[in-house]
Amino acid sequence: MQDMEQVYKQYFETVNKYLFCLTHDSNISEELTQETFYKAIKKIDTYKGDCKISVWLCQIGKNLWYDYCRKNRKVVNEDEIPEMLSIDTTEEQVVAREEKILLYQKMQKLDKETREVIYLRITGELSFKEIATILNKTENWARVTFYRGKNKLKESGL
Repeated sequence: MQDMEQVYKQYFETVNKYLFCLTHDSNISEELTQETFYKAIKKIDTYKGDCKISVWLCQIGKNLWYDYCRKNRKVVNEDEIPEMLSIDTTEEQVVAREEKILLYQKMQKLDKETREVIYLRITGELSFKEIATILNKTENWARVTFYRGKNKLKESGL
């Protein structure tokens, strides 16, 4: 087993990107990422090595996200689309923001697994292999799910 400091350095970005895909909030994802590693240190004796450590960490993070949602009675819906960081209101940025909101609204209508694959691929910038590992599926499944979801979004006018 690697030393936890090395694990933290190696997997922090992966776990944080994954949690950002779920939360759409950099503050919450960073907080949950920190909590993920804290919990991983406390529960390191439960890691059996039957999956990659990144998968184990992302599973811890996902469970923490669900706990966070339950505690805060948070339901992800169309009204909770993250605001753009830039406040500049040029016409191009307003149009881009509206398109982004429309994309997220249409993505909410996809089934949960397809939506998660698209979030991980686009927002998390993860490879199909990484997505497959995180979701405990095959790389081909992740690829097919992404392209089918993308086609559904195109059919709906994007």
